[in-house]
Amino acid sequence: MTATFPDSGAPEQASRRGTRRSGRRRRPRVTIVGVIGELLITAGVLVLLFLGWQLWWNDLVTANAQTDAATEISQQWIKAAPVAPVEPVSPDPVDYGEPIIAAPAVDGEAFAVLYVPRFGTDYHRTIAGGTGTSVLNSMRLGVGHYLDTQMPGEVGNFAVAAHRSAYGGALHLINELQLGDSIYVQTADGYYTYTFRDLEYVQPTQVDVIAAVPHQPGATPTDRLITLTSCNPLYSTAERIIAYGVFEGWQPLEAGPPAELAPIIAAQAQD
Repeated sequence: MTATFPDSGAPEQASRRGTRRSGRRRRPRVTIVGVIGELLITAGVLVLLFLGWQLWWNDLVTANAQTDAATEISQQWIKAAPVAPVEPVSPDPVDYGEPIIAAPAVDGEAFAVLYVPRFGTDYHRTIAGGTGTSVLNSMRLGVGHYLDTQMPGEVGNFAVAAHRSAYGGALHLINELQLGDSIYVQTADGYYTYTFRDLEYVQPTQVDVIAAVPHQPGATPTDRLITLTSCNPLYSTAERIIAYGVFEGWQPLEAGPPAELAPIIAAQAQD
């Protein structure tokens, strides 16, 4: 009798072919919906990158440029001021009389520099006439003066505006002002000192905050005020944040800066 063995060759080959067939990966089908989805995702990433550049990097570059421009104009005024006579140092504050009131500002023309030590020892920005984009979005300006309000040191309301979160964010830290903080305005005539008193949040339409007597249009002013205005909250124009300050005094440019400003002005000269 002849012995026979099971013929396993054919079934084994068939099994291998089946394995090869089942192991092949099918390529995903490219559809219009998928392509559009990928394009939208890419566009979203690009938009986020642009917003990051606009709100952070561009803001930082603009802020530095505005600070440099403010330093330049400040030093020009100081160097052009007459030399003050040397007088004995007195512990008592000097009364320089009524402040010099400059002629009304011209739209787009720089006429003052704003200093707020609460915002940092290196903070100073140029103030120019007008509150249009040519001033507020400028690489050299950044703070605008409402042309129908008073000038520094004048009886009434010296009102200015600036961005908080774009184009240099000149008033980015306005919400951090504290009672008694000093606000200084330097012009070609001298230094005007104000003291911060209060913050207020209002609707964008509530423009009476910049009246000569805030919230009382038509009233006769007796005080000398400064009003800083900006948007609120950050990255929004839903409302306005308002900071008020009262006039404390002034001194001519040749008398030197107020004591709190002296080291800041000195540091500018060394830059």
